[in-house]
Amino acid sequence: MRIGVLTGGGDVPGLNAAIRAVARRAFEYGWEVYGIYDGWKGLRDGIIKPLERADVSGILHRGGTILGSSRTNLAKKPGDMEKALENAKKFGLDAVVAIGGDDTLGVCAQLTKRGLPAVGIPKTMDNDVVGTDYCIGFNTAVTTVAEALDKLHSTAEAHHRVIVVEVMGRYTGWVAVMGGLAGGADYILTPEKPSSIADVCEHIKRRWAMGKKFSIVVVAEAAKIAEVITDEAEAEKRKDEFGHIRLDLRGLGPTIATAIEERTGFETRFVVLGHLQRGGSPTVFDRVLATRMGVYAVNLIRQGKFGRMVALQGDKITDVPLEEIADKRKAVDPELIELAQLFY
Repeated sequence: MRIGVLTGGGDVPGLNAAIRAVARRAFEYGWEVYGIYDGWKGLRDGIIKPLERADVSGILHRGGTILGSSRTNLAKKPGDMEKALENAKKFGLDAVVAIGGDDTLGVCAQLTKRGLPAVGIPKTMDNDVVGTDYCIGFNTAVTTVAEALDKLHSTAEAHHRVIVVEVMGRYTGWVAVMGGLAGGADYILTPEKPSSIADVCEHIKRRWAMGKKFSIVVVAEAAKIAEVITDEAEAEKRKDEFGHIRLDLRGLGPTIATAIEERTGFETRFVVLGHLQRGGSPTVFDRVLATRMGVYAVNLIRQGKFGRMVALQGDKITDVPLEEIADKRKAVDPELIELAQLFY
C-alpha cells in the first residue's frame, strides 16, 4: 500500500502528532507514506513527496504542520477535482488521509464520491465539526485563551478597567465559551446567543455596584451584537476560496470596547488574541487525541472503509460517514452557555 497524508485549512497544534501517528502505523504495516504538501493544493498540483521515518521523528510536540497548509477549494474551479484525481493515480496513492476542518473534509467527501479512496481526521480550533466531541487543536486553543484571561485579570483589577478579549470562532462560540468559562470571564458573547451592548453594560455596572471594579468580556469574532456596527464591507472584500470573510477585519473587539467605555464611562481596553490561539506546542489532550485518530485512520484504510471520518465520541475513537458531516456545523450546547452564565 502507498498512502498520502495532507493537512488543510488553518493550522492548529496537534497536526504533526497526527501526521506522525498516520506514518508510524502505516510503516508498521509495511506501507509507503507520501506527504501531500499545502493541503488539497498539493494534490491538485502534484506537490507530493515520500516520507521516511526520520521525517516524522521528533515532531510530536511541534506546532504547525510539516506538510504546510492552504485553504484550497478543489470544487471552486472547473477541472481541479480531475487534476487531483489524476495526480493520485500518477503517484500511485492507494488511499489519502485528509486532516482538516469542515471545508477540507467537505472536499474530501466530494473526492470520495468521484472514486478517491480517502478518510478524514477532524481538526479545527473552532471545534464545530459534527459527529465528534472534540477536534484536534481545540484543547490547546482554549488553554491558550484561559491562560491569557488569567494574565488579563490581574492588570484589569489593578487599573479598574474593562478588558474586551476577542477570540476566534468563525460560526460558533466553542472557544469563547470554553475558554471564557475556564478563564473566569465576566461576560461571554457568542454567535449562538444574541446579545446587546446594553446588556453587557448593565452587567458591568451591576458588578461595579457590587464592588467588583473590573470586568473581562470575551467575544467570539463572529458574534452578532445589537447596536454594534462593524466594518463588514472591508471584511467582505477579503474572502477565501470557501467564501469565508476575514473576520479580523470586522474590528469587533475594539468596536465593543469603544461602545462600552462611551456608555459606562469606565476605562476599557481590548485584546485580540488572534493567531496566538493557533500557535505553540499542543497540550497533552491534543497530542493523545491526534495520535489515536491518526492510528485509527490507517486502520480504516486497512479495512477498506473509505469515505469515513475518525471521531471521538465519549472516550472512544470511532468513525462516521463523511457525507453526514459535510456542510454542517456543531453549535455550542445551550446548557454549556447557561453554565457559563451562572458565573457572570
